[in-house]
Amino acid sequence: MSDILLELAHVHVNFPARKNWLGRVTEQVHALNGMDLQIHRGETLGIVGESGCGKSTLAQLLMGMLRPSTGDCHRTNSAGGMQMVFQDPLSSLDPRLPVWRIITEPVWVQKRSSERERRQLAENLAQQVGIRAEYLDRLPHAFSGGQRQRIAIARALSSDPDIIVLDEPTSALDISVQAQILNLLVKLQQQRNLTYVLISHNVSVVRHMSDRVAVMYLGQIVELGPARQVLSQPRHPYTQLLLDSVPRTGEPLDDSLALQKTDLPGNRHLPTGCYFRDRCPLATEGCQAPQSLQPAADGRAVRCWRKVT
Repeated sequence: MSDILLELAHVHVNFPARKNWLGRVTEQVHALNGMDLQIHRGETLGIVGESGCGKSTLAQLLMGMLRPSTGDCHRTNSAGGMQMVFQDPLSSLDPRLPVWRIITEPVWVQKRSSERERRQLAENLAQQVGIRAEYLDRLPHAFSGGQRQRIAIARALSSDPDIIVLDEPTSALDISVQAQILNLLVKLQQQRNLTYVLISHNVSVVRHMSDRVAVMYLGQIVELGPARQVLSQPRHPYTQLLLDSVPRTGEPLDDSLALQKTDLPGNRHLPTGCYFRDRCPLATEGCQAPQSLQPAADGRAVRCWRKVT
């Protein structure tokens, strides 16, 4: 996985939050705050973190829907197109179009083929994702949630992308259907050598799917490394807190977690030094200095001066 398709170098993304009477920005939302990241061909990169940590902004940046305020986000010469599979399949599908038209929307926009060719493409992709060809003239409301997500996946595949951003792809589905969709994504990745960026709150989904995991906190990556290592033996205190807060079947809830300060700080006025230090049980004097993402002894990258050795 040495083939880098996309790279972020010290990326910041800010949004105006308040303006004065002259129209000048007096306050900003700091959504991403120094993102350094590489995405490799054929891998699944999981992105985890609390709501408000910047995951959605990162997804929009990767898709080209946002530009960095500062820093650089670029695709390499070997990278092809990108597509996205959204959290809610129903809201992402045009209710007025038959399914075959929805599946081939990206190709139609690019004017790359005739209607007959697009219809054949829709039939081929429908077969790959488990939708029967005779259903292709139906509208989206005629399908179940799982079927609609299969349609959304087929649409993402229609332009033959290298990278697909999966934004909570199973969170709107019944538990019984989630495993089917995840297994389909794994199968398609193996068949087509796809690269996934998987954004999810669900640690179990990320553990099942991902080769590497990036843990985000307040617009920064605080830990990055192989999924098995990061999610079983976390180095950064925030990763540990995140994993400890996941309920486990058959185990009582840990009352000590309720005593910890768990509110994510606001991103209009960023903390000084380490962003996590006000919540960190290991915070000491050295934590008042800004922290950078540094290689740790086991090959991971950690944004914590106490955890890199």
